[in-house]
Amino acid sequence: MADAPASLGDFEGIWHLEREIDDRRAGETLRLSGRAELVPARGGLDYVERGQLTLGDGQVVEAERRYHWRADGGGIAVEFADGRFFHAFALAGAAPLAHHFCDPDSYDVRYDFADWPAWRARWRVTGPRKDYLMETLYRRA
Repeated sequence: MADAPASLGDFEGIWHLEREIDDRRAGETLRLSGRAELVPARGGLDYVERGQLTLGDGQVVEAERRYHWRADGGGIAVEFADGRFFHAFALAGAAPLAHHFCDPDSYDVRYDFADWPAWRARWRVTGPRKDYLMETLYRRA
């Protein structure tokens, strides 16, 4: 495999994912175990994530989220499933960064491809409504 992803196509396929969410506002840690599938669609890749989310009290619920990824210059633009822009990140560089403001909260992500094809996304979300750290590890299925 390559030392890092070079294009959008490098993400195509099925990924196992493990996520930890340190919710500082609620004072609890949540965990998600599942998979993300990136499949060709609409000139890019549809990202569909499904898994089991373990809440702080031990309750397990099904979770799902969807995005659309498309090539954007030397990087990737991520859109919500309804087509609204979410964020974009470069593939070059040691740890690509991106930002999204969802009034009144701020979302900052750092992607880490140092162990490609395993990779991580680390989100720091702050604002009057949210305060959490979320880290997801992706590994090829």
